[in-house]
Amino acid sequence: MQIVKEYVQRWYESGLDPHEYVCHNKQGNLVEIEEVATGERRTVLTFCTNDVLGLVQEEAVKQAAIDAILKYGTSNSSTSVLSGRIDLHRQLEEEISAFKHLPYTQLFLNAWMAMQAMMDAFCHLAIPVPGFQNTRETLIFTDVLNHGCIVSAVVNAGTRSGKVFGHSPRVRVKAYRHCNMEDLGRKLRRYALPDDRILVVSDAVFSMDGDIAPLPDMLDVLQNYPGSVLLMDEAHATGAIGATGRGIYEHFGLLPMQAIQRGIVPLIMTTFSKFAASAGASISSHVAELIPLLNVSPTSIGTISLPPPMTGAALESIRQVRQFPERVQMLQENTRYLRSRLAEHDFDAIGETNVIPVILPSEISPKLFARKMMENQGVWVSPIWFIAKPRLRLTVNALHTQADMDHLVSSLVTTRNLLYKTTISA
Repeated sequence: MQIVKEYVQRWYESGLDPHEYVCHNKQGNLVEIEEVATGERRTVLTFCTNDVLGLVQEEAVKQAAIDAILKYGTSNSSTSVLSGRIDLHRQLEEEISAFKHLPYTQLFLNAWMAMQAMMDAFCHLAIPVPGFQNTRETLIFTDVLNHGCIVSAVVNAGTRSGKVFGHSPRVRVKAYRHCNMEDLGRKLRRYALPDDRILVVSDAVFSMDGDIAPLPDMLDVLQNYPGSVLLMDEAHATGAIGATGRGIYEHFGLLPMQAIQRGIVPLIMTTFSKFAASAGASISSHVAELIPLLNVSPTSIGTISLPPPMTGAALESIRQVRQFPERVQMLQENTRYLRSRLAEHDFDAIGETNVIPVILPSEISPKLFARKMMENQGVWVSPIWFIAKPRLRLTVNALHTQADMDHLVSSLVTTRNLLYKTTISA
């Protein structure tokens, strides 16, 4: 452990460690937090929550979680395939399928497990079956800016959750330039062999850049490869884009059926930690046979199923979104308003969604910028300083008022003036 100790000491000395906070109370977007290092408490206005529709504190959602506990307890204490499946799971799967226009859905504890389960199921099937042998290799294409859960899964796609199975043909993984369909097309032509099973995986909304994958162009490229699979990670798309929050297909005026009609197999991963005021994830498909493979993947059969309160909260959240689409409309109005106000004050806000990265000059520390915002202005934003180009990551939600957003912008301006003056003087 000596290396670990030395590394962490140098890490802290270099100022790369994040500030740590503990939440004590939440009322809408006002949060009482404690700074771990000092014990100091303050109430701040947050723009760093992924509760995009404000459902975390919705009474109906909280009551659904409570009701699930009263009926089933706090845990199912088993895997879904053994004895851990409850009726709430089936209801949630049916709601997601209806919401995403794909008839079959499988639940997971989180997106990382869902994505790894997909690689296990698609690339390696399940177990050796007498009289059946797959000889076709899998070729996976991944956007270079995909989320870590995708990166981790595709990097390990050559094995079945860490175990090398002799009956599994080779898996090849290629990255393509961010949202660049010309590059994807070139690499398909270069690397795809006649018998390959092709899988393209992409974020729908990119979590660090706030931009949207070019779905129509992706379909145009993949229609030349009949039977190819397109897996969209809609973690930051569900509830946020599309007229009723259904995600990237609705955003572009499409249905998954239109991909199917072009010979493409659409898969959608939905997560519940953003729009659905809960935790967990799912994969939806029109291929019924995929579901049992996902259900017996190592990431499903090796751990408990989604706990009752999380299932109940996610289920009620989806029902709330379907019943009250004006929440989605308010989120989108807030997104447009805040982006326009940032542009008025010459902030470099990239992307187009409620995830709003504000790029800072290289000489300005995002960590220091966020710290000054909190200390002087009472506004909490997320600094990004070691996993991407230096930036502030703002997330606006449906509960923010124009007064909240105006306060954020004025705080950004004040802090910018303070730090730019300090930097120039230095």
